[in-house]
Amino acid sequence: MAEKATKAAAGAGKAQDIERIKQRLDMLDNRLDSIDSMVTAVAERIMLQPVVLNVICPHCGKNIEIAVIGSAKPGK
Repeated sequence: MAEKATKAAAGAGKAQDIERIKQRLDMLDNRLDSIDSMVTAVAERIMLQPVVLNVICPHCGKNIEIAVIGSAKPGK
């Protein structure tokens, strides 16, 4: 009888672990969807208007300007 109780408790623990893993995978999936949405929004904004990055060279101290310009939205 003690063996049956131990096996039942182990089975319940495994079921809880599996459920916890499923919940974490769902949370990860939601986070990845959010990141995808943000990256897509930034890419669309870049395609609609120019983005300029100003960087100072650490060696010579010159100001470097990088312009990213798009002419069309990326297709899916």
